[in-house]
Amino acid sequence: MLDVQNQRDHRNIGIDKVGVKNIRYPITVLDRANGTQHTVAQVNMFVDLPHQYKGTHMSRFIELLSEYPDISPRKVPEILEAMKTKLQAQSAHLEVEFPYFMSKEAPVSQAQGLMEYGVTFRGKLNGDGMDLVVEVKVPVTTLCPCSKEISTHGAHNQRGIVTLAVRFVKFIWIEELIELVEASASSPVFSLLKREDEKQVTEQAYENPMFVEDVVREVARKLDKDDNIIWYAVDNENFESIHNHSAYAYIERDKKAG
Repeated sequence: MLDVQNQRDHRNIGIDKVGVKNIRYPITVLDRANGTQHTVAQVNMFVDLPHQYKGTHMSRFIELLSEYPDISPRKVPEILEAMKTKLQAQSAHLEVEFPYFMSKEAPVSQAQGLMEYGVTFRGKLNGDGMDLVVEVKVPVTTLCPCSKEISTHGAHNQRGIVTLAVRFVKFIWIEELIELVEASASSPVFSLLKREDEKQVTEQAYENPMFVEDVVREVARKLDKDDNIIWYAVDNENFESIHNHSAYAYIERDKKAG
């Protein structure tokens, strides 16, 4: 049959990224506590397209993905290399976004509940080499230092989302990044709390007030001490409880650049 994609295009314009987006696909990822975890990912796969070709072969992306039911940071370079080979491309891009679940123990009652975190792997392979970023989205609680200082009774707090993306030298567990973020806020967030746990969590937050600026600085301080992390970007968006806006802070550092 006629291969239309391989026909010549005469506009002489190359395309940086062409491929498939928003593939819902079951995957198995590494889990520090249980070995592996089954989840469902949203996958984007792209390659470059030279100026002389009319189109790429979209079905080949899906064929290739089916060969990799297990996806981890260790697997991303292999998948990208296979994409380049199969699609005869000079560059390949892979984005895998999925919910990740951790069993979390309440601080006093020790009741167990599952917490969901957002995780994304972003990989790129081209003439400059391999680039891999792992990103986690972690819910946290913060208590406003200003509110605590000026109020006779209590202080307002809010739930926020910390997004941490890193480049690294050696393998790193998803759980390590999540735990680092949770230890940098006024208090972690839990899926299950009894009354005694709620008392503990609210009092802990009250004794550990933090602005969004404090949270991202605490994350940055910890990452600056970690030689395995060579680049990071961290932001904190707090969904303010007494304001009609979010509070926001962001830090990005390339440690290789000094």
